[in-house]
Amino acid sequence: MDNLDLLIEDARWHPVALDALAETAIRATLCHLALDPETTNLSLLACDDARITTLNSDFRGKPSATNVLSWPADERAPAQQGGTPAPPTPDPDGTIELGDIALSYDTCAAEAAASDKPLNDHLTHLIVHGVLHLLGYDHIYDKDAAVMEALEVEILGKLGLDDPYSA
Repeated sequence: MDNLDLLIEDARWHPVALDALAETAIRATLCHLALDPETTNLSLLACDDARITTLNSDFRGKPSATNVLSWPADERAPAQQGGTPAPPTPDPDGTIELGDIALSYDTCAAEAAASDKPLNDHLTHLIVHGVLHLLGYDHIYDKDAAVMEALEVEILGKLGLDDPYSA
């Protein structure tokens, strides 16, 4: 995917083939929302817990590791809880800047192992989750969480992956 800027800071990511996995997850998410993946740009940082802890502390005031962080290029949150975010507006050249996502290998691998899921399945879910955040979806409020989680389940289902929220 030419419009994916992937930066791998931790060598443990190399066996994952994150570029292909990310492309699949990003394309599935954008196509599900009727957006052309060829007109969008985003960055993905593949790091470790130390780096994501620093980012989480600097940007969210939470000095702890997390699985995924996202920084939307534009605020697209819906006006009402449970609403649909405003669609992205292309730049004059026709491209859409979505923003940045970071994933921590340590946390992602630990979560996958703890839930007895293949790492690639868990990463696919987290990339879909991150892209939805870039598009204005969130899960702070119950109504918003219901919308976002339903989209994740639909997108992952199209990729042949199980519902990550089922018991």
